[in-house]
Amino acid sequence: MKSLLKVAIVILALTFSFAYASGNTETMQANSQVKSAIGDNSYKIKSLPQLMGDFFKTTGMYAIIHPESEDSSIKVGSLKWFHMGWGRVIMFFIVFLLFYLAIVKEFEPLLLLPIAFGGLLANIPIANMTGDHGMLGIIYNMGIANEFFPLLIFMGVGAMTDFGPLLANPKTALLGAAAQFGIFGSLVGAAMLSQYTDLFNFTLKQCSAISIIGGADGPTSIFIASALAPELLGTIAVAAYSYMALVPIIQPPIMRALTNKAERQIVMKTGRYVHKAEKILFPVMLTVLIALILPDAAPLIGALAFGNFAKESGVVDRLSQTMQHSLINIVTIFLGLAVGSKLQADKFLVPETLGILIIGLLAFAVGTAAGVLMAKVMSKFSKEPINPLIGAAGVSAVPMAARVVSKVGSEEKAGNILLMHAMGPNVAGVIGSAVAAGVLLSIFK
Repeated sequence: MKSLLKVAIVILALTFSFAYASGNTETMQANSQVKSAIGDNSYKIKSLPQLMGDFFKTTGMYAIIHPESEDSSIKVGSLKWFHMGWGRVIMFFIVFLLFYLAIVKEFEPLLLLPIAFGGLLANIPIANMTGDHGMLGIIYNMGIANEFFPLLIFMGVGAMTDFGPLLANPKTALLGAAAQFGIFGSLVGAAMLSQYTDLFNFTLKQCSAISIIGGADGPTSIFIASALAPELLGTIAVAAYSYMALVPIIQPPIMRALTNKAERQIVMKTGRYVHKAEKILFPVMLTVLIALILPDAAPLIGALAFGNFAKESGVVDRLSQTMQHSLINIVTIFLGLAVGSKLQADKFLVPETLGILIIGLLAFAVGTAAGVLMAKVMSKFSKEPINPLIGAAGVSAVPMAARVVSKVGSEEKAGNILLMHAMGPNVAGVIGSAVAAGVLLSIFK
């Protein structure tokens, strides 16, 4: 037994010795390969100040001060050098201004807040969050580049829209059509600025994308901008939603300037009762009509009509409620972040941004004025009096424009409720802006 035990101990010792020798040989070979790959002197012992200095060179602060460290092709002092450096600091201030407007002033916070935060993320150095593999880049390619998110928004808007006031008084659709004059007026204005000034150089596609701001329809603006001028998407979206939020400030002075007190005090009769069958058939007939006459507007109108059809059918309440709440909320988050990804300094801090903001404001004012003037003309030839104020609701800022009309009307005459009368041209404006977008898209086919 003792002999066997000794033999076992010797065998075990030899086994461990062999394993150790093999492992040591492999380790030496690995070390040799590493040394040959990176060199024996690749790492040098550094002092604490040197380590802190090397760490500072990896920070965003260093990248802002020295943009050439992030991209060696950038020339110091060039415009791109400014955009990737101090231009980002300026954009941070602009983003915080948007935060202020969204949180303190409550200007369209549901979209302005995620847009602003997307702009904050887009201007962070080094992280490259707007790249194809960055968070914002993935979201943008997922739903903006293919124009998918605006369609989902329109689906939710359709599910929340009541076309009853429009069906009760179909002639108010003319007011929605008149308000679209701001779109085509701004198209001409943008083209003239490009032709007769050296400061702006918009292409015809860019002019078309900018012009939709006049309709005060955010999703449609994003839809056509992503198709015709994606480089201007951020500015166009911010302008569109900013002016939508400023409806209570911009519209009342225009409405009062174009009407007298007697006109503003006109009381309109209650519209006729709209049967449920009419509400069910309307979105279907609208889709068929658009498909036959203007197929390029079919995506927007089709999404709007489907949302409304699901609501009015009364048999898919779960789907309708999902479109009105969960779906539109989720898409709003992604849409805002994706649009904010285009608020990079090199895309926003350019002369064209000022031109877009000016053109958008004028277009919105012109659209409001055109709707009011059309309502005055209709009132002259109508058997039943029409309060011209409802023409201002022809811009498609639903339902804010209609609420502003009702507020101004009640201020002029207590108890004069114009909300339901204003909703007719308001929803007609949504359809009108989508049709205008389809017309512009068809031009560049």
